[in-house]
Amino acid sequence: MPSIIEEAFQQLYPEKELKYNFSLKYSRKFKPYNANVKLRNNNLMFNLSRNWKKISKEIQIGLIQELLGKILKNKKKTINIELYNLFMKNVHLAVPKTKTDAILEESFNRVNDAYFNGMLDKPNLEWGNNSINKLGSYEYGSDTITISTIFKNEKKELLDYVMHHEMLHKKFKFQSKNGRNVHHSSEFRRMEAKFENRDLAEKEISKLAGKHRFELRAVLNF
Repeated sequence: MPSIIEEAFQQLYPEKELKYNFSLKYSRKFKPYNANVKLRNNNLMFNLSRNWKKISKEIQIGLIQELLGKILKNKKKTINIELYNLFMKNVHLAVPKTKTDAILEESFNRVNDAYFNGMLDKPNLEWGNNSINKLGSYEYGSDTITISTIFKNEKKELLDYVMHHEMLHKKFKFQSKNGRNVHHSSEFRRMEAKFENRDLAEKEISKLAGKHRFELRAVLNF
């Protein structure tokens, strides 16, 4: 009986022979429903979050095909990949909401009321590290918005601007076009532009990042 990787490869490339050595490992090191694949010499190494073990074979095949397409530079789409994408867009419904923070929750509620008619379900909310390169992120698999701690003691408008951007990722997820996933669609950009005083917020965030960059450089040179 062929392995799940062999099935995924054969369905994606029926005209090709699988000439790679391969391995599949489920790891606790990943955040929920994360995964990656590495190609070293002739070895394909798939690493999946342990959450995937309980998910149907058909959806796992779609995930592996998605990873194969990225590393082998191929834009083919299959029914299994569509099932995988559909799963990732809806997994947030089953994710436990156990993480929150008073400052972040207040920001989420302000932005939700102002721009989403209060209709966006609250995800997990947490602070990240003191990053100036990654101001915020939204994880589909864990339904988590993470915000850089540089905004902890800043004006609420700056925090709200970053929160708004990540909430848009939660709302729109991603679209599959021409064999790739688009995370900033035209609809995303239109709604992003509606943030009040957006240009001013971007300028102030740029200054804030510059300030923290200078402070970090001073610490490193101490």
